[in-house]
Amino acid sequence: MRSSNPVFSREGSFTREPGYAGFGNSAQAGGQYGTNPYAGTPYAQQPQGQGPLTDEQLYQMYNGPSAGPAATGRMTLDDVVARTAMTLLTLVAAGAVAWFALPFENFGVAIGASLVAMVVGLVVSFKRSVSPPLILLYAGLEGFALGAVTHAFNTIWPGIAIQAVLGTAAVFAAMLFAYKSGRIRVTPRYTRIGIAVAMGFVLLLLVNMIAMAFGADMGLRSGPLGIVVGLIGIGLGAFFLSLDFAAIEEAIAQGAPQKEAWRAAFGLTLSLVWIYVEMLRLIAILRGDD
Repeated sequence: MRSSNPVFSREGSFTREPGYAGFGNSAQAGGQYGTNPYAGTPYAQQPQGQGPLTDEQLYQMYNGPSAGPAATGRMTLDDVVARTAMTLLTLVAAGAVAWFALPFENFGVAIGASLVAMVVGLVVSFKRSVSPPLILLYAGLEGFALGAVTHAFNTIWPGIAIQAVLGTAAVFAAMLFAYKSGRIRVTPRYTRIGIAVAMGFVLLLLVNMIAMAFGADMGLRSGPLGIVVGLIGIGLGAFFLSLDFAAIEEAIAQGAPQKEAWRAAFGLTLSLVWIYVEMLRLIAILRGDD
């Protein structure tokens, strides 16, 4: 099933590259050579002076275990884990730089980094070929922006950064367990409903931003309504994670090239950033009276 995640739905994403040849069962080979279909061919000859290969040698050559994904350059789960770890470490390192280098009340640089990160993220999402440097650049810029924002929030509500990180990790672990145990199945109906809710959510936030630009406030980020919106936002982030898991599982099953592990890492990072931001906002609302 093709993923609805925009990162994974690009043409050419997570597909087997040309050049992977299939081999039939040697037992079906023709019979002019009897039980040894390779006898009399150049492949059945040893180097000069050593005579022809025996039937046992030929059997081991053609019927031995096939090369695994690592040997054929195909994506594995270990590849996805390693690339995701690199991307998240880049994000955390950049966040730490912003935390310690920027005054907590200075949002100008953070806003600039966030805007550039958004542009880079769009380029990565719609770029047909995978670009690890661009993905790491996105992680660095996004991490820098999040580090500055988190520092400001943590100054107002001490400990909120740890709470948001732990909350994000809990959502990830819960979704991974639910997906692997079969409690959540990424079906076409599930995907359509989730995408529709996500589009409505994003549209609502855009309307709220426009209203705020004209001095109005719809109350979507404060009070009881803000709590509801925050919970919906976290739920959508969890939904995006389920799409990521399904896309990664399908890519591995289809023998996607190893470089596609970077695309998987980017998709997971986007979903985790979404959850973290919504978690940070929700905790801030809940601790607003501290």
